[in-house]
Amino acid sequence: MDSHHPSYCARVGGILILLLLLPVLLHAGSAGKIAGRVSDATTGEPVPFANVLVMELRTGAATDADGYYAIINVPPGLYTVRASIVGYSETRVMDVRVSIDFTTRIDIKLQPSSVRMGEVTVVAEKQLIRKDLTSSSATVSADQITAMPVESLQDILQLQAGVVISPGGDLHVRGGRASEVSFMVDGVSVTDPYSGSASVDVGSEVIQELKFVSGTFNAEYGQVMSGVVDVVTKDGGPKLSGQITAYTGDYVSPHNDTFLNIDRIKPFSINSIQGSLSGPVPFLSDNLRFFVSTRHDYNEGWLYGKRVYLPTDSSNFDSPDPSKWYIQKSGDGAVVPMNDTRRLNLQAKLTLSFEGGLKIAYNGLYTRDAYHLYDHPFKYNPDASYQYHSYGYTHIGSFTHVLSPSAFYSVKVSDLYSSYKSYVYEDPLDLRYVDPRRLYTKGAFSFHVGGTGMGHFERSSKAVVAKVDFTSQMNRENLVKAGIEFKWNQLTLHEYDTEIDQETNWKAAIPRPDSYRNNEYVRRPIEGALYVQDKVEVGDIVLNLGLRYDYFNSRGVVPIDPRDPNGSYAHNPHPYKDASSKHQLSPRLGIAYPITDRGVIHFSYGHFFQIPQYEYLYVNPDFKIIGGSLSSRVGNADLKPQKTVIYEVGLQQQLFEGIAFDVTGFYKDLRNLLGTEVHELYILGDSYAKYVNLDYGNVRGVTFAAQARISPRLSVNLDYTYQVAEGNASDPNAQFYNRQSVPPRADEVQVLPLDWDQTHTLNFSVNVGDPSDWTIGLLGRLESGLPYTPEVQNLRVEFQNSGRKPPKYTFDLKMQKTLSLFGVSTTAFLKVYNLLDTRNEGNVYYDTGRAGYTLVSRYAGDVRGVNTLADYLDRPDFYSEPRKVLMGLSFMF
Repeated sequence: MDSHHPSYCARVGGILILLLLLPVLLHAGSAGKIAGRVSDATTGEPVPFANVLVMELRTGAATDADGYYAIINVPPGLYTVRASIVGYSETRVMDVRVSIDFTTRIDIKLQPSSVRMGEVTVVAEKQLIRKDLTSSSATVSADQITAMPVESLQDILQLQAGVVISPGGDLHVRGGRASEVSFMVDGVSVTDPYSGSASVDVGSEVIQELKFVSGTFNAEYGQVMSGVVDVVTKDGGPKLSGQITAYTGDYVSPHNDTFLNIDRIKPFSINSIQGSLSGPVPFLSDNLRFFVSTRHDYNEGWLYGKRVYLPTDSSNFDSPDPSKWYIQKSGDGAVVPMNDTRRLNLQAKLTLSFEGGLKIAYNGLYTRDAYHLYDHPFKYNPDASYQYHSYGYTHIGSFTHVLSPSAFYSVKVSDLYSSYKSYVYEDPLDLRYVDPRRLYTKGAFSFHVGGTGMGHFERSSKAVVAKVDFTSQMNRENLVKAGIEFKWNQLTLHEYDTEIDQETNWKAAIPRPDSYRNNEYVRRPIEGALYVQDKVEVGDIVLNLGLRYDYFNSRGVVPIDPRDPNGSYAHNPHPYKDASSKHQLSPRLGIAYPITDRGVIHFSYGHFFQIPQYEYLYVNPDFKIIGGSLSSRVGNADLKPQKTVIYEVGLQQQLFEGIAFDVTGFYKDLRNLLGTEVHELYILGDSYAKYVNLDYGNVRGVTFAAQARISPRLSVNLDYTYQVAEGNASDPNAQFYNRQSVPPRADEVQVLPLDWDQTHTLNFSVNVGDPSDWTIGLLGRLESGLPYTPEVQNLRVEFQNSGRKPPKYTFDLKMQKTLSLFGVSTTAFLKVYNLLDTRNEGNVYYDTGRAGYTLVSRYAGDVRGVNTLADYLDRPDFYSEPRKVLMGLSFMF
């Protein structure tokens, strides 16, 4: 639906009015807490009623009769905390770091004013262990991101323990499927309800802090089973400041035997320019601050084709005599990028603060992508491969009201939109579309010598979210959060294959709406949630208790008779019934218990539920079944939530000054995962597959993380993950594909390694230098091989996923030098990804388990066509990205 449509505007307006009229009833985490005790430096006695103030925020609290204080709703970042009271010298604690959802403990000792010392300034000690950590999570600050050789959010995430990136780029956390991760920005979900991916890209340059939760999740987090990515974006500062960064580069590799055109150096084939500006809005109050950012990236890629043929070319291989073949070659022979990407990111954030604890904020994010995915059969006909476009935006409005130093509430409204399109030519009636028979090839191992793909796919997701959260430090021990959330979704989809045949008079046409090659729908599911959680801190013991209630209604229909899903057999004009709504309660528990002043053990347990991606609820909405074979799949609007039960136990221990480690064991029980089941129709021989809650699995493992702050100029971080991820199927479509195969394969009845079962993962980072002068950062990743299923001539010869691909290792480097030129901080930097230019094998041939060797030549014989067998079996896309070198400048003012 058009966002300017009157009914849509009325609905959004109604939501806003409703929220403004809501009483304070009751926040996914976007802030932390500072707490501690103020005491007399000479006697150790508590100092009651002292004022403790966060200088940058001009907010604070008074100590109680026992000298304790707590300041809540503190955004992540570095702060100065001041404590003062008559009779004592003022004390300031510098470099106090606050992180999302954590308590930063700052105990302050005040000198009596009789001791003539003036103002006392101390630097906060860096916390290597978090005594209130009750489940596995990692926090990455803006300073850490700047020091890393990273370009994107995914670059940051793949360095975290328990994360596996599949060869296709999917993100798996602790053995979960790719769609089980929740993405949040400033406390609001930006997860695309259709696909489960992030609807907008958050550039690394706008992140103030990133929190990654891979263990159990507090009750404020819903619709997630494996991981939470919680990003807080930067606010405008008190002074006008800005940054401009630009870099350029190329892939530098001698492996021209693997990668076509890789030996040709083009210094500008990769380029990026980004800029940001922040501060008070000019000519207005200093209380109104802004942060704006823009970034444009282009990468020509490292996989190329050659324009030997054009889509309009026509060939004829009917004759058994090759000398009588007709092959049209109209291409110019130019080398063409086949996995290029172009991206534009925009962000604008406004924050208005009032006296008395009122804050209004707006944050808008925009992303547009255009890219190609390498398609090997089109290597010599590259203009005929599909192009892909995605577009998304998010508007987030928030209102925060501090009721007292110990309580506040927030109201947030967000509008999320994402769209995705794929086609060869945008206009389905484009005259460049030709008879699809031109796409045919000469045999199984031949390239396309004409024709194009005919498919068109377009879908969009829109979600309006309204949520109210209330947070209160009820007393010294209890920090209570509660909230309510509503979400209105709208999903649209249109997919079809352009037709050109005799019926269309050999002109491009869109299939009739009742054709099985034309599907279209609009669906409007709704979601709601309530949660309450209590963080209990008794001494050094921390207990997180939570309960969450989720509601979901797909507002879709399901067939009354599965053997006649569209009513065509019985001529039933009303073959459907409404899907039922779903309700779910999920308890959460986490405990942190100190065993020494430098050691903490934690245990956590929870039930987590997630609605399957909407694409599986509504696919083939009219239940069109192709007769004669099993080739049709239908959605299921009555799917149940998928379920994960997680158990986790861990130990944090500081060994020496600046050296600490964390070891955690976990177990996940996976139930009600998405699968397919086959239904037979009344018509003999006809069948179809329907999505159901069928699959299951389990994941168990251990993570070990260590950090060493050896000196102010040298730090080392290391994490290792051992895990076993098993299940009956990796793909929701596995049972469908098993039945389609010739001969049909039996479904798995035992748990086997999942496609992303990476048993061993080791990440490390080393940072040397002074950020104000020079730094060198080195990242390393070592990964054991992923599973594959051994096959010979497309027939399985061993159990599913019983083989292992070769292990992978990658090293990335960043070097930078900072100078002050004419009052502007100027940084020159060099980034090298895949420093050793390792050809990691992401995909392999199933008969050998290697990317560069196959037994196909032993049974395929000679390929008689436009290419040799060796040419077709040369697969550059089976390898990872070669060495990438980037050089650039950054200016800060």
